[in-house]
Order: sequence, then C-alpha cells, then structure tokens
Amino acid sequence: MKTKKMALILGLVVGLAMGLVVSVQADLRFADRNNDHWNSALPVDQVRELALVFGRIKEAYVDEVDDETLIGHAINGMLSGLDPHSTYLTPKDFEDLQVSTSGEFGGLGIEITSDGGFVRVVSPIDDTPALRAGILAGDLITHLNGQSIQGWSLERAIGVMRGEPGTSIDLTIVRAGEAPQVITIVRDIIRVRSVRYEMIDPGFGYLRISNFQARTAADVVSALDSLHEQGPLKGLVLDLRNNPGGLLDASIGVSDAFLTEGTITYTEGRLPNSNSYFSATRRDPSKGVNLVVLINSGSASASEIVAGALQDNQRAVIMGDTSFGKGSVQSILPITSDTRVKLTTARYFTPSGRSIQAKGIEPDVFVPMAKVETIETIGFREADLGGSMRDRNQEPEAEDQSLPPDLESDEAPLIERDYQLHQALTMLKGMAVFRR
Repeated sequence: MKTKKMALILGLVVGLAMGLVVSVQADLRFADRNNDHWNSALPVDQVRELALVFGRIKEAYVDEVDDETLIGHAINGMLSGLDPHSTYLTPKDFEDLQVSTSGEFGGLGIEITSDGGFVRVVSPIDDTPALRAGILAGDLITHLNGQSIQGWSLERAIGVMRGEPGTSIDLTIVRAGEAPQVITIVRDIIRVRSVRYEMIDPGFGYLRISNFQARTAADVVSALDSLHEQGPLKGLVLDLRNNPGGLLDASIGVSDAFLTEGTITYTEGRLPNSNSYFSATRRDPSKGVNLVVLINSGSASASEIVAGALQDNQRAVIMGDTSFGKGSVQSILPITSDTRVKLTTARYFTPSGRSIQAKGIEPDVFVPMAKVETIETIGFREADLGGSMRDRNQEPEAEDQSLPPDLESDEAPLIERDYQLHQALTMLKGMAVFRR
C-alpha cells in the first residue's frame, strides 16, 4: 500500500508540475514558446525527491497537514529562495497589491522587506501611524504582538500587521546601537497622498513624492504648474527621501517631467518584453528650473530610477545619503485563473549603464541627517556705538516685537527643522546666483 501511495503522490506532484508549465505557457502570451526553458524535460530525480519529502511529511509530521498547504509551502519556498522580492500571490494578495498601488489601504503605513529571516523597514510612509509612532527606515522587526516572526514569509507578516482601523499591534524593534524596544501602533486607514508641495522661500519650491502610484506623474506635473504660477521659480527641491518606490511607469513619467531629451532608464531580462528602453520627451513642465534631489537610505526602486536618470543626464544635483539599492524589476505573472506570482524578471540600469543593485545611488553632495540650530551671537556693530552718525535719510528702527519662528507656533518651519533640506535650499540659492 505504501508503494502505491508513494507512486500516487509522485504522479500527483509530476502532474502538478506539468500542469504548471502548460498553464504558464498558455497564459503568458509574451513568452517565447520555442524557448528551451519551457520545452525542456522536467528534472525527474529532483521531482521524485520532492514527492518523497511530500510523502514523509504527510506520513510522519506531528500534526496532519493538508495537501493544499504543503503545495503552497513548496511554491513559496521556491520563490523566497530566489530573492526577497519574488513571491506567490493568492487572490487576496493580488487584491492587496492592487489596493496599495491605488493609494489607499488599511494598516500601519510602512514599507518592509525580508532580511535574515526577519522583516526590515524600508521606510515609514508620510502621515501614517507608523511614522507618528517613531518607526524609522532601517528598523528590524523581530516580533509581532510578542511572537517571533523569524522565518515568516513577508506576506504572513503583512497579514498580521494589517487589520481593522482602531486596533493596535505591538512591534518589537531592533535599532542599531540600541536595546530592543516594543512600539505599540494603532492601525488606521492609510490614504497615501504621493505628492505634496509648497514654497519654502520666495522663488524656491519644495516637491515631495512619498511613493510612486498610478497618478503620481500627473500630480507632479500639476504641482509644477502650480509652483510656477506662484511667481518666478528660481529653484526646486525634489524630495525622494524614505520613498520606497512603486510603479515603474510612474517613475518614467516623473523623470520625463524634468528631462527634454536623453535616456531615462533601460531594463534587461530573459523574457522578450523585459528588455525595454525609455527615453524622455521634449515636453518640459519643469521649465528647466534649477533642481536639487534629496535621497537617503530609504529611497528605493522607482526613487532610484528618477535620481539616477536626473544625475546621469546632469539635470540635478543629488544630495543626501546613499540610496537603498534595489535595482530589480518585478512583474506580475499569471499561474492559474486566480493566482499569480510576483517575480523578479529584469534589472534596470541608469542612462550611463550603472546597475545600482545592492549599491544604491551615490549623492553628488553627501549631507548627513542633522538638526538645524540657530545660535544667537553677541557682538556690536557701528549702529550700537553711542553717538554714532546716522544716514540723513535713515528712519529710526522700531524695536522688533515679533517672536522667533519656533516660539510663534508649536513647530518651526520645515526649512528650520530639516538640515538636509536647508542645505538643498542653500545649494539652489547659489545656483540661482551663478545662473543670473
């Protein structure tokens, strides 16, 4: 009976594998049906070994495990062993992915990746519970509600962190140089506004992109139009810090908003449609404004495409810290009628041919994170000396009764709280002087 049972299991696994190949060939119309990778024979010895392990688990594991669960684990194991970004998508996973790229979802507001069996925070999203609770880019999450997540799939961790708005979850965080700490976060509906902008100084604008969604490129063009309408724009800071990326098309559109010619990026992979080349159009909503781009270790993927395109085309000065270094492209590939895989199918390159995979974009000007502090100086000028002469047309100066910005409100202006942004504005002012 055991022999028949094992033969049945082997036949089941081989049949599933054969069905997988047939299904993929049928669904991926862009695949080359003559490709040897599709038509090669299955590795029978390895498939037999897989069937034997499958049978041992079914027979001897301490708890009974159903076939669907085991097959799911096998698929997830194949994908997670490739790289941190390839994964199996159930119907719910795919729905969640669509929701996240649309700009509204429920949860904590953090972008995460796998790291050494745990979960690493790529970046907290602007104006979300995670950011307000003090989660930082680079934090390692080791426990959720006191339970170790070592060895969990990324999808399982995301599933636990998402939940009903108003409910809370405890995250155990390990941060470099600090003891582990538990941070409690109350879940909320995450509505991500990917683009925001303002004038931070007369003639100087600030445009922040928090992630790359379907409408991000169009929103950037609208923001540029609005900033130009507010007066002659001498310079612009494009802030991509803690931007975890998003849609490739959105990063192409944003880059094109600042470039009028040249390459934006190109991709190389094994599938025919993975080899793509993207160039700028002549349209220029930025009107050639002086540009400084801010990046840091939380700037990943699509953010790095934009920074690399603007840097290689000498369109902007890149400031801040080295970016995250995700130089790969993921595609959603159908498996069955309702399941898919998110698979790394290509690497992208900057216009000069650089691959930033595991390297990142190096800034032109390194500016560390720091605090801006105004130091009051004590000294004398000519006007302070008793009996000093005054210009005949000079009116007596009225005593300034206004309070410093940090005392007039609960929070000082952004430019006074953000050292990197302060340095970017200083750079832009210098560029404006030389351009004049």
